[in-house]
Amino acid sequence: MGSVERFFGILIEHYAGALPMWLAPVQVSVLPIADAQAPFARSVAADLKREGIRVALDEGNDRISYKIRGATLQKIPYMVVIGEREVQAGKVALRERVAGDLGAVS
Repeated sequence: MGSVERFFGILIEHYAGALPMWLAPVQVSVLPIADAQAPFARSVAADLKREGIRVALDEGNDRISYKIRGATLQKIPYMVVIGEREVQAGKVALRERVAGDLGAVS
């Protein structure tokens, strides 16, 4: 095993898989509540990618609670939840892995 692999093994063990934002392979998970919000969710994901943020878009048919749980289990630092209210306001509901709901942001 090389020194880089050993270093990453130590980091993963130290953080128990919950890597800090700058090191996480996926930094933000975009979670639309329903298919109707998918176009806005794609737009948000594209904007985040343009800003250099590593993004995963979950367009699955699961309920939002399952999507949030999945992102939490994957230890993704931030989740962006998009429902009808957020689309109308042009905002997103931001959730942090540990702190939970942080409210709506532009």
